[in-house]
Amino acid sequence: MKYNNQLLLFLLIFTFFYGYSQQILTKKEALEIALENNFGIKIANNNLETAKNNASILNGGFLPTATINSGADYRTNNQKIVFTDPQTGSDAERVGNGVITKNYNTSVALNYTIFDGMGRKYNYKQLKETYNLTAIQARQTIENTYLQLFTLYFQIARLSENKLNLEQALAISKSRFKRAKYQYEYGQTNKLEMLNAAVDVNNDSITLIAASQQLSNAKRGLNVVLGVEKPVTYEVETQVDFNEMLVLQDLEEKTMKNNSLLKQNEKNIAISEFNIKINKANYFPRLNFNASYGLNRTENENLVNPFGARLITSNGINAGVSLSWSIFDGGGTKTRVKNAKIALENQEILLEQQKLTIKNSVKNTWNNYKNQLFILKAQETNVATAANNFKRTEDRYNLGQVTSIEFRQAQINFINAKTALNNAKFDAKLIELQLLQLSGDILNVSF
Repeated sequence: MKYNNQLLLFLLIFTFFYGYSQQILTKKEALEIALENNFGIKIANNNLETAKNNASILNGGFLPTATINSGADYRTNNQKIVFTDPQTGSDAERVGNGVITKNYNTSVALNYTIFDGMGRKYNYKQLKETYNLTAIQARQTIENTYLQLFTLYFQIARLSENKLNLEQALAISKSRFKRAKYQYEYGQTNKLEMLNAAVDVNNDSITLIAASQQLSNAKRGLNVVLGVEKPVTYEVETQVDFNEMLVLQDLEEKTMKNNSLLKQNEKNIAISEFNIKINKANYFPRLNFNASYGLNRTENENLVNPFGARLITSNGINAGVSLSWSIFDGGGTKTRVKNAKIALENQEILLEQQKLTIKNSVKNTWNNYKNQLFILKAQETNVATAANNFKRTEDRYNLGQVTSIEFRQAQINFINAKTALNNAKFDAKLIELQLLQLSGDILNVSF
């Protein structure tokens, strides 16, 4: 009874750890983790928050500024005053040492720009466009993360299936070695047959170990994109579904409308246009309003002059407007306007270049996609043929009608065909994702 309980406990523990080691990380879960923890996305979101702060009314120059100034001054001086008596014409002298004077002042000032040639208006609009540009850049970062994430995810799926193929190949080689060993022990074959089978087992084992290492490395690479540390014991989904609704014309239209690079360049053009207007604002006058309330107090002690005031206080409001107009600034404004127009022209040229480049990328990627789908169909046929050939060769090998070399070649052909099919499947899916990224539709992919 005690033995049965121990056995049951062992089976439960083994089942738990086996289930944990075989935990499946789905595509949807991987995407959710990356969106929350990816370092690049976090930085992009922070940059977007900074751009939002910059585009606030608080940074637009539309609000007045208020300043409080306050100060105190203490002086001690030696003074000498010479008086002339108007009646006698004789001089009289007064001397004071350590004469103390105390000054106190405080004021509140308000300044506001009434008109600046519309410069702050265009600057505020430019900041809004900069925010929109940053939002598009953040979107592009997320799109790139999508593509990077699923490139690594499908690479893990590819390596997982390849590893499974290699495990099957190793199992076949071990079975063949076991058969050859029995035949040698019973004198039905020579030792060379057994040694060849042993070499093939070793080679398949080495290949499997290398594939396992590649798989572990790929999972660690995925962890970096996810922004988390996960044990590399998890598995991934290997099923691939293709979007059969893709049409080249629709992709081209969506690309010209939604591609992140093109949208960014359009925003750069808008920013450059506002930059011209901001520089042109320097041609106009500036009208400022200012107002202040001040309080001053002066205390004089030990006066030498008997007619001097011992206490002086003043307070009041001052207000006014000022107009300034730079009629000629040495040509600086004119130069900046010219350079801003050149910068705008460069942005327009760059947009046309990007349109042409991206149009070609869509067509080239589309052709690669269709070719890869054709290759996928062809590889499916190859696998069926190779599987049939291997099965027939295995049957004949068991009957002693073919050599071990012929059997091994059929085995290698079968494994290579399955590997090629596996590669074609995931290559086609990655090209499909590239098409969706170009068209700005990759964020709408559902898994």
